[in-house]
Parts: sequence; structure tokens; C-alpha cells
Amino acid sequence: MPAQRKDLDTASVLAIDPVLDNPRTRIVVCCGSGGVGKTTTAAALGVRAAERGRKVVVLTIDPARRLAQSMGIEELDNVPRRVPGIDSSAGGELHAMMLDMKRTFDEIVEAHSDKERARAILENPFYQSLSAGFAGTQEYMAMEKLGQLRSRDEWDLIVVDTPPSRSALDFLDAPGRLGSFLDGKLIKLLVAPAKLGGRAGMKFLGVGMSVMSGPLNKLMGAQLLRDVQTFVAAMDTMFGGFRTRADATYRLLQAPGTAFLVVAAPERDALREAAYFVERLAAERMPLAGLVLNRVHGSAADQLTAERALAAAEALSEGLTDGSVDGAANASADDSAGAPEKASEKAPEATPAGTSENLAADGIVDRDSGQAGSRTARVAGTDAPTAPSSPSSPESGLPQPASSGESSDASASDNDASRSESDASRTAAGLLRLHAERMQVLDRERRTRDRFTSLHPEVAVAEVAALPGDVHDLAGLREIGELLAARPAAPAPKAASTASPAPSADQPHAAERTE
Repeated sequence: MPAQRKDLDTASVLAIDPVLDNPRTRIVVCCGSGGVGKTTTAAALGVRAAERGRKVVVLTIDPARRLAQSMGIEELDNVPRRVPGIDSSAGGELHAMMLDMKRTFDEIVEAHSDKERARAILENPFYQSLSAGFAGTQEYMAMEKLGQLRSRDEWDLIVVDTPPSRSALDFLDAPGRLGSFLDGKLIKLLVAPAKLGGRAGMKFLGVGMSVMSGPLNKLMGAQLLRDVQTFVAAMDTMFGGFRTRADATYRLLQAPGTAFLVVAAPERDALREAAYFVERLAAERMPLAGLVLNRVHGSAADQLTAERALAAAEALSEGLTDGSVDGAANASADDSAGAPEKASEKAPEATPAGTSENLAADGIVDRDSGQAGSRTARVAGTDAPTAPSSPSSPESGLPQPASSGESSDASASDNDASRSESDASRTAAGLLRLHAERMQVLDRERRTRDRFTSLHPEVAVAEVAALPGDVHDLAGLREIGELLAARPAAPAPKAASTASPAPSADQPHAAERTE
């Protein structure tokens, strides 16, 4: 299992298990910008908490439905469904659901109005547009659903995966914006005639709308204006409830039983967004448990820096270049030296007439006054001279050169060895360059993380190593949970920092201790 970063101070490491095991922790909110792994983190926390004995429901707002697939459920909807395959030996269980924004809005209408009025609202075109995609509706409905789940008291831990959005702050801002719209002056103006009722209401409506109808018709269109009037007339008793429930849920998020986990990736934009969210949570006095840093890269050979790896790769490449040049030069020299010998073997030298001083056809003779007889030994009983011993014959007693076959085999063997060594050097140089690239990624992630921790030293951090593939089943979620709960090795003695003890059930969360 990949370990936490070795250089992460254990005093600043987030302990996940004490947060999940604390019976006073009733809500865990995973928040952060889009694409940083909030859904996977929320699901992994739910699986780990359930298998440690908690009764958990995971509320996700992820439209990709990866959570359902990873948990072995065909489809998630607005109703919590039990997840099969969870180890319940500790007494826990896990349910999961996906927020259906429109259905949640419909449930609110049905719960706070009679059947006739509910039907009129649900069929109203303005309401259908509002409930399906009005800015802030998804975040508001997530708050509503959270309040509903908490009030049912069927689960002792609710894990919330906040909506994917451009900004992590939308989760906190959007409900207030929608509540302000529903309680705003325009809505109150349109609701007023319905509240007065009878002729007084119609008279007020006639006077008020005679003044307002011109500009509003130009701004909204006549049909849309009529739809809005019908909508607000039907919902006149409900508007105050939107703001009341939003405020109640907001207070619930501020309670000590809630733990916010800011989820980010080790990238500049994601951690900048996380920093904004940490500051906003502190300003709103919401309990922050810590930061979950997903997809962190690591290396078992991090002692070899990128600079050293690149220098070694360059040295190997230069050696390969020098070796190829030297080899070509040596081969050329060998060919030049061997050419005369081969030529002499193929064509014996012819002695031109008159150039020999004491050579004759049958041996060595004296010149002029010398003895005419040959000094060359004769074969006994004949006049034939004995054949001289060739320096290359075994009888000459001289060292014999290797045969041409043996020489070519040795040369081929040397060439194979040289080629194999060159291939190994090229492979090693390539691997060193890959290692250098990975170390550069590690250095960039470390600098980005250290910049965040220097600005927010009070925020505990849990790092999750990058996995080779996507998480698509319970086994993968369990692995993520193990990585979240992993504790790094103690730092070297020179660091002089020790791991802080895990908080007990009576200890507050990290944000409460720093306030």
C-alpha cells in the first residue's frame, strides 16, 4: 500500500478514523471544486464508517452515477437504498442515494400544501423551470434533503457529497441566494394580492399591476408574468418556509456534530479554491476537520533527484555516442591493416628477372665465383629439393593464427555483447529520464501543498496516493479508505515533531480547537 509522503509533518496529518468513530459526529460534508474526487471520497468514507460500526447514508449529487456502480447498485434515486456487500460484523450498515433536485422540490410542495394547490403548483410552467434548473436550486435542495435525512434520525452518520460546481463556495452561497429570491420584494409584491383576497385583493392587483405590468411585460413577457403570478399565488403560504428551513440547515452545518472535509488535488487552482473555502468556513464558524489531498504522486526512489537522474541519463547517452564513434574508427583501422595480408594470400609475389642476387629456381647459390651447387637440402636419393617449411605450417614451430571461422565467431560474439550493452544503456537512460519527470511532478506537488500548509498551518491534511486506475467497486473504495486513514512514518529525530494523539469522543474538531 502506498504510504503518505515522508516529509509530511505528522503533527499536521488528518486522522480520519477518530472523526468517523466519534458518535457525536453526525454529518460529514465533502466539499471542494469540481473534478477533485469528492464523490469517491464520500463513498469511501461511507464504506469505512459502516464497516467500523456506524449506520451511514451517503448523499451524492454526482450526475455521472459512478457511486452507484462502485457500490454495486443498479441505479440510485431520491430514496436511500441499502448497499450490499458491506461487512456488517461490527453492526454497521450503508445506504446510498442520489439527489433528485426536481423530485425534492416536488416533495416540499406536496408536504406544505393541499392536493389541489400542489397540483396547480406542480403543473405551473414557471415552477417547472424553477425546479429543474434555476441557479442555486440544486444546492438549496441538497440542503433541504440533508435536513430531511437528519430529522428522520434513521442513521447516525450522514456523508454529503456536495454538488459539482465552478466554485466550491456555491454550496454555501446558493441556498441563501434562492431563499432571498423567494423572499424578495418582487415575490412579496406578487404575493400581496393573494394575501388580501376578495375584491380588495383584486383592486390592489389592478392598481399595482397597472403600474408594474408595462415594465414587467417588457422584461419577462406577458405569458411568463401570468405564470409567475399564478405560481406565487399558489405558494403564498410556503415562501417563508424556504428561508426558515434554509436557515435551520445552515445552523445544523455550524453545529459541533458536523465535520467539513475540503477535498482537493495537488494542483494550484484546486488548492487555491480549497484555501478560499477554508477561509470561508472559518468566517462562517463551521467546523473544519481537515483537507483531503487526492491523487498525490509518490516514488520509492525519491532519494534520486530529478537533476541527478538527468545528469546520469546524459552521461549514459554521451558514452553511447563516444562508443559508437570509437567502434567505427577501430573497425576501419582493422580493415586497413588486414587488406595487404589478404592480398598477399590471394596473389603470390612474382620475382622480376634480374632483380635477384642469389636466388635460383632450385635454391640459394653463390654469385659469379661462388659454388654453383644449391644450398637447398635435397630429398634423399633424388635431385628434388625439400619443400621449405612455411611459417604458417605447424612444422615451423611458430604460433599459429586462428582460423577464419573462429575469428568471425569471436567477432560476432563481441558485436552482440557490445550491442546488448548499448541497448541496456539506452534503456537505463530512458528510465532515468522518466524518473526525472516523475520527480519534477513530485516537487511541483510538494511546493503547491507546502504553499497551502504555510498559509493554513492549522489545517490537518490527509493524502491519498494516485491509483493506476479508476475506482469501480467496493474493494477500490476500501482501498481509498485505507489510504485516507493511513498514518505516515515518524519523521527523523531532527524534525522534533511527534504525531498528535487521536481526538477522543469529547474532543472538538480541528477547526474548533483553532478558534
